[in-house]
Amino acid sequence: MALSIDSLPVAPQRLFASDNASGVHPQYLAAIAQVNDGHVLAYGNDRFTREAIDAFKSLCNHDVEVLFCFGGTGANVTALSILLDRAESVLCSRFAHIAVDETGAPERILGVKLQTVDTDDGKITPADIHAAALQIGNVHHVQPGVVSISQPTELGTLYSVEEITSIVDAAHRYNMRVHVDGARIANAVAALGGADMFALMTFDAGVDAVSFGGTKNAMLNAEAVLVASKFTANRGAYLRKQSTQLPSKMRFIAAQFSEGLSSGLWLETASAANSAAMTLYNSLIDISSLSLAQPPVNSLYPTLVDPHKSDLQKWSFFWDWDLAGGQVRWMTSWDTTSLDISRFSTGVRHVLTS
Repeated sequence: MALSIDSLPVAPQRLFASDNASGVHPQYLAAIAQVNDGHVLAYGNDRFTREAIDAFKSLCNHDVEVLFCFGGTGANVTALSILLDRAESVLCSRFAHIAVDETGAPERILGVKLQTVDTDDGKITPADIHAAALQIGNVHHVQPGVVSISQPTELGTLYSVEEITSIVDAAHRYNMRVHVDGARIANAVAALGGADMFALMTFDAGVDAVSFGGTKNAMLNAEAVLVASKFTANRGAYLRKQSTQLPSKMRFIAAQFSEGLSSGLWLETASAANSAAMTLYNSLIDISSLSLAQPPVNSLYPTLVDPHKSDLQKWSFFWDWDLAGGQVRWMTSWDTTSLDISRFSTGVRHVLTS
């Protein structure tokens, strides 16, 4: 029997549904306001964009091409368009955002086949790449051209630097390129040790392109595609425009990345979200029915069944994740407070014991 909402404790002010639900950090709003005075040329022909590009090159420790975008799906499509050749496919996990949550955008816009790998933890292995390579040279099969991995994965798991390096080595052996969907790359970098880890897990490891997310990490519609210099002849700027991802007033995106990268805010916010997830985990780990696993980043995947699940979703909304397995997702954000966690934990306990 469903509980009355009125019988539940006070709900948290902030949702545990997604870091997409959180607001913009005040420092990023201030950065936007700071570049809002007067006129500058559009489409990145301004000093603010040049400064942000330099900041990214410094972070990458490589001379990468930097293409600012305003959507995560658009950034992925742009990155893949630069790396793909004709009659090629993209190898990715069955949980990959490009395969599950982008409404077929890569297939429709790029006309590319996504070859999904069956995996329990969201991670691709070199063995998966070797298996796909068996199709190379067969005229009846699409040719595997790009391996796309998510860091962190859509299940909140993380690739180590060694795992990414081994994936790159396997892919390059067959002339495949490697793309990293980094919608939450800041959370991964924060969890694995700090800013220096970004270059180690990407371009130092031989990755060819990264979709670098800012929107889920306290920014406002701010994404970037980072491309290895050997692909600068692949007309990336034109492909970004063709993918409808060329921001006219680019300075507002660039200003946010300049602020985040120069001040370290991009890692402070990601660390805060990761820490909040760990606090939530510790507050509920004693409830065995939730089957909680310790979160590497800012997401947990508890097991909940009805009516408990629906009662909690009506009280403080969160998303279903694996309906067949009764799994949901709780996600923390840069602005999740200890009071939010306390209230949410109290509500979970109240529902499960009523």
